[in-house]
Amino acid sequence: MSQTPQEQTTEVQDQGVGESIVPTAELNDPTVVESADARRQRLSVGVLVALVGLGLVYLLTSTTGAAKFALSDAFDELQLPTITVPGVPTVTICAVLCLIAGAAYLSGRVPRRLLGLAGAVAGAAVVIGFLTWAAAGRDLPFPVSNQLAGTLTVATPLILGALCGVLCERAGVVNVSIEGQFLAAAFTAAVVGSVTQSVPLALVSAAIAGAVMGALLALFALKYVVNQVVLGVVLNLLASGLTGFIFDQLVQPRSSDLNSAPLMQPIAIPGLAQIPFFGRIFFQQTILAYLAGILVVVVWFVLFHTPWGLRVRAVGEHPQAADTVGIRVNGIRWSAVIVGGMIAGLGGAFFTIGSTGSFVKDLTVGNGFIALAALIMGRWHPVWAAVMALFFGFVTQMASQMQTLSTPVPSQFLLLLPYVATIIAVAGLVGRVRAPAADGIPYEKA
Repeated sequence: MSQTPQEQTTEVQDQGVGESIVPTAELNDPTVVESADARRQRLSVGVLVALVGLGLVYLLTSTTGAAKFALSDAFDELQLPTITVPGVPTVTICAVLCLIAGAAYLSGRVPRRLLGLAGAVAGAAVVIGFLTWAAAGRDLPFPVSNQLAGTLTVATPLILGALCGVLCERAGVVNVSIEGQFLAAAFTAAVVGSVTQSVPLALVSAAIAGAVMGALLALFALKYVVNQVVLGVVLNLLASGLTGFIFDQLVQPRSSDLNSAPLMQPIAIPGLAQIPFFGRIFFQQTILAYLAGILVVVVWFVLFHTPWGLRVRAVGEHPQAADTVGIRVNGIRWSAVIVGGMIAGLGGAFFTIGSTGSFVKDLTVGNGFIALAALIMGRWHPVWAAVMALFFGFVTQMASQMQTLSTPVPSQFLLLLPYVATIIAVAGLVGRVRAPAADGIPYEKA
């Protein structure tokens, strides 16, 4: 029997955060009255996209010549062709697409699903237009394969930090101390790696250091009911001060023995690593990059398809209800925070044995907070949080690549670019999001 449009419904679920039943017709009907929050977000996105489009129009004034994009690295055995595009027409098309997308958002007469498509087109247009402007008229081509491979590398600790935040906050514990967990783990990995000259032992020690920091978070947040945001800031300061003090007093005077850890080497997957273009990007990464990808799937599966994951989400949404069915609320929160700390510890190891092999004070430079932003933008979902981490990794790597092209952008701005992109994305694109209902709320059994 056929159904009327009013009877046809679609289940809209935020993967465990909450469920509602929304008529299918409303998803496509532009005449349906939208909420004040939805309207505010739509207008903010529209203004932001339109401003970026106007920014591309401004960049047209300094665009000359053609832009070249190299699909292969200079050392690749198989050299793929270099793509050449005209600078001014390409930037013009990208600017027009952004302006059209911005107008679609601002008009309020475009169905939601088409708005999603318009947003995706605008995002691609921004990247292509900006890179075309940066590469136009330059002697060197923009290295696309380096950009994408570097994105995965830079995003690795961000993905692991975001996964830590997902586990903690899904269980109802706010984790602002990802930065401190990174820092403690990076220091531990550097010292243990230097003493043992073993990458596996350095990774294990980093995971333990992250778990210890997680245990401190759980101890004061759950047992002593300390304000969790303030506690996170204090733990970050503790990690910074403690690692800095030990570094100055013990490690730096003996740098050759205590600050010369081995570096992780890329592991080429036989067969797959030889695939042109994609092989070098996806299948010639370090063990941490592979672990980050695997852990995204594992955390997603555990949270949404195992009894423990159901308990984690239950204590993060309604701890009183979970308690009435026999779930040990604080016990589940302890386990989630410690497991999350171990994952963050692996991310912290990246900054020493995954990049430089040595530790310097405060070397994580705010990456823990970017991981926290990725968590929020990803709406506390492991897959979307990982996607947002890749976005930040892409911007960071792009800033690095642009320095090699001698673009007219000041180097200081290029260093700020990832943080500026973080602020714009969180403030202008995310809109209002709902954290797990009991996130940050201590539970004391009556």
